[in-house]
Amino acid sequence: MTAPVRISRRRFTFAAAGLAGFALLAACGGDTATQPAADSGEMAEGEKGEMMAELQGDIIIDGSSTVFPITMAAAEEFSLKHSGVRVSVGVSGTGGGFKKFSAGETDISDASRPIKPSELEAVTAAGYNFIEIPVAYDGLTVVVNPENDWVDCLTVDELKKMWEPAAQGEITNWNQIRDGFPDMPLDLFAPGVDSGTFDYFTEAIVGESQSSRGDFQASEDDNVLVTGVSGSASAIGYFGLSYYVENTDKVRGVPIDSGNGTCVEPSFATVADGSYQPLSRPIFIYVRTDAAERPEVDAFVKYYLSPEFTPLISSPEVGYVQLSDELYAALTERFANRVTGTLWPDGAEVGASLDRYMP
Repeated sequence: MTAPVRISRRRFTFAAAGLAGFALLAACGGDTATQPAADSGEMAEGEKGEMMAELQGDIIIDGSSTVFPITMAAAEEFSLKHSGVRVSVGVSGTGGGFKKFSAGETDISDASRPIKPSELEAVTAAGYNFIEIPVAYDGLTVVVNPENDWVDCLTVDELKKMWEPAAQGEITNWNQIRDGFPDMPLDLFAPGVDSGTFDYFTEAIVGESQSSRGDFQASEDDNVLVTGVSGSASAIGYFGLSYYVENTDKVRGVPIDSGNGTCVEPSFATVADGSYQPLSRPIFIYVRTDAAERPEVDAFVKYYLSPEFTPLISSPEVGYVQLSDELYAALTERFANRVTGTLWPDGAEVGASLDRYMP
């Protein structure tokens, strides 16, 4: 399994006994959750141990680096309650995660876009089925180096000119993007081809998923992309909003004009209100139905969607846009009823809402 990635965003405390297989995070602190008192006074140590060890087992998760911080947060908090459950969260990109999912190597697949028809076919051919669950909204953020003082907004057409396949070997300088831009080379950074972020960006900007020039510096690790853009004055790249928010001292976010003449900043507010288009998108987890019947997996997914956890999704420590309480309730019911299959038969739909999951 791909080794989990270290990130600095999370600052929640977790019980060491419940973290076999976890990627340990760099910044942890705070107090652990307090156990409730028994009727006759403080709960005995033995009773606490019984409560913590009620569930046992291993949960294996892999996939999107964008969804990783949310799933990692859920895994940490869940471990506080169930130290006997070991949750391993890896990062191999959305496409890489679905390959492991269809091979039966994972219980849950993190995905920053809906499953593709080809991936659905592979999962089905392997004899598996799944429950599809959107968990949050994210905004893909175009970023430049802080020394870049010429870009204050980019249009979708300009981004297409920069990233479409025909640009390879032809569009290599900033002054080819817009009159008045400097004579400086385009230094391009982007997620790799197994990334759901790459899929969605190419769909939204170029008009076809996976349709992109190939002469860019690619990585499935968004932290590598941050380092790349921050190291070159002429660099431009894109990745999830939360990684931008975490690294505003290293990169600068670029407002986007979708074609109506209005430049919209990437932010939690503009993603939440739907004005940051076409680069806002839902992100998902996919749960194998046979795995969902195991008590530890069932409990983990229900916790992931619960009012106890979902407010943490939009906290500074995690940094995404949570869905409505009504939608989380509908998704909890969907999972409890084991409603299988995808509601995106053709894959990602730019600008689509999640109303389809409501009863």
